[in-house]
Amino acid sequence: MKIVRAEAFLVDLEPEVVRFDAIQQFTKQETIFVQIETDNGLTGTGYSYTIGTGGRAIVSLLREDLLHRLIGEDARQVEGLWSKLFWATHGTVVGAITSLALTAVDTALWDLRCKDAGQPLWLLAGGYRERVPLYDTEGGWLNMDIDVIVAEAKKSVNRGWPGVKVKVGKPNPMEDLARLTAVRDAIGPDIDLMVDANQSFTHAEAKRRAHLFEPLNLYWFEEPMPAEDMSGHVELARSTSIPVAVGESIYSLSHFREYLASGACSIVQVDVARIGGITPWLKTAHLAESFNVKVAPHFLMELHVSLAAAIPNALYVEHIPQLGRLITHGMEITGGYAIAPSDPGIGIAWDFAAIDNLRVA
Repeated sequence: MKIVRAEAFLVDLEPEVVRFDAIQQFTKQETIFVQIETDNGLTGTGYSYTIGTGGRAIVSLLREDLLHRLIGEDARQVEGLWSKLFWATHGTVVGAITSLALTAVDTALWDLRCKDAGQPLWLLAGGYRERVPLYDTEGGWLNMDIDVIVAEAKKSVNRGWPGVKVKVGKPNPMEDLARLTAVRDAIGPDIDLMVDANQSFTHAEAKRRAHLFEPLNLYWFEEPMPAEDMSGHVELARSTSIPVAVGESIYSLSHFREYLASGACSIVQVDVARIGGITPWLKTAHLAESFNVKVAPHFLMELHVSLAAAIPNALYVEHIPQLGRLITHGMEITGGYAIAPSDPGIGIAWDFAAIDNLRVA
């Protein structure tokens, strides 16, 4: 199965709702696509994303330095090709631009691998179970008024979803506490309530807010501090009963190893786009399993549903719709669970006509 063509391009997507967290506004999703064609007539499609900036740099890296290295190679050698591209750009790793570029290639290769085998991703990547619990983030953004997040949380509960997440990081910690208390009162004690600070706190502030939040029986405290502050996460994890969740801003398997070995996190939120693709995502998930730690991947629910279904230690899939304009149908949800797609490939029903209309580079 020799590779005869590899192409990269960029699509801009506006967010489906207005989204603010403690450090940024989600202005647009730059979606980086890679398509790889083989001599037996198969085409694999992969993608990654940015939150508004850097997309053209990733496409440039793919076009100038990576994709030509795939021509003539055997598309079945996914590990070998990932390693080849990683070492070809070793001067820029570990880092976001290279990881996001590698992801677009790696997911396209996995798409080909699954299509060639006639198997869905969730099964070929491990096949642990066909469905994974779902929690909602879309109703808990920091810009939303307290009445809105309460109403949205109630909607999630009425849909049968077992968890909801609320963004924190208001300048006044008592405002965070009031918002969370209102949501907890509305959903009751049995629904999982997560919070996400998006790396906005110092260690001292994260410790203070964790103390304030503890009576609410939170399911996890996500990204309380910058990802590079591993020692701060170690100290926080030791000082609070709330599980500490990290991972969406970690770009290397070895960095996850250090977090896990030092006890700096209780839940791993590895993002397939930011870790460099499906190949290192699976390694990270199995690494977490070796530490008896659960995985709850960040964003990209249409792809993560299959990966979470593949492994034994998946905890949740995060509900944030974003690909609606680029797909013919969305992820199947029933009874509080996200259902892994059964079609051969990575399981995303791309609308290629819509994609072509939205291409910007």
